Amino acid sequence: MRNPFQYGGVVSGESFCNRTQEAIDLRRSVENAEKLFVYSERRLGKTSLIRKVLAELPEQEYMTVYIDLWPTDGETSFVLSCAKAFTEAMASNTDKLLHIAKTFFGRLVPSITSNDEGRAVISFGFDQKRPDMPLLEEVLAMPAKAAEKIGKRIVVVFDEFQQILEYESDTVERLLRSSIQHQTDVAYIFCGSRKHLIREMFMDSQRPLYRSGAHYPLGLIGEAHWQTFIGEKFATTGKKISAETISAICRLTEGHPFYTQHLCHPIWELCEEGGEVSPDLIEKATELLLDRESYAFMNLWDSLSRNARRMLKGVAVDGPGVQVFFR
Repeated sequence: MRNPFQYGGVVSGESFCNRTQEAIDLRRSVENAEKLFVYSERRLGKTSLIRKVLAELPEQEYMTVYIDLWPTDGETSFVLSCAKAFTEAMASNTDKLLHIAKTFFGRLVPSITSNDEGRAVISFGFDQKRPDMPLLEEVLAMPAKAAEKIGKRIVVVFDEFQQILEYESDTVERLLRSSIQHQTDVAYIFCGSRKHLIREMFMDSQRPLYRSGAHYPLGLIGEAHWQTFIGEKFATTGKKISAETISAICRLTEGHPFYTQHLCHPIWELCEEGGEVSPDLIEKATELLLDRESYAFMNLWDSLSRNARRMLKGVAVDGPGVQVFFR
């Protein structure tokens, strides 16, 4: 029997816990063609939530474009990532991919390969004969042009958006602001996992994207939702877990989506079919989890400076609620 608790990647379907109100809010934002900035700490399920919202949009009315900016390091890679995402969102077979690419990105050179599943995959290069031609404006104008051409509403998602702060200049920020403020029929969702950077980008009056959209911080999941989710997962797989035991799990993970599913995974594995989860079993699962992760933890610890280690030791001693100040 497959373990019902999934973690580490995009979680969907029955493995997705709650976020009902958040999904409603994001759906409403998309329907109103708003510009929304969604941010939280890493592993809180931003990508899973947004993927869920996108998947539930009617295909006859919407075209969705998902762009992960994490691998990008500057304007060039930003342009290529956007061109690839826009093109593959509009077409799937080779002929259509090439047609879309040549129609919308005349200054780029497309090429087609196949992935392991035999699906056509497009990539772009630059026309060396026209090295000085501007490309960023062309790419940023794509959503509005696509909406007009195909008669659908466009939703563009930029994941790990704070990555553009690593670029050498703020050109992407400035031109993006100029472009999106005129695209009244295109919804934009900007996601970030480094909250202070996202807030800096959109709350600092000196930044190009200052007040260019609404803010939507994503928080933890309340215990009441975990009670239903965890209880049902154990019950439907022939195992038992009490409300008190679920509360104990939530106290350990503080309702964090990744860590709650991560801990429930070995708990479910250790619990025999027809058996019931006990406090001892939770402790055993926690030790097992920490043992599995110890190598990664040690590598991370070794990479820290002496002062960083001292600070973490202090935070660990003082416990939850401690405030850290820097000077």
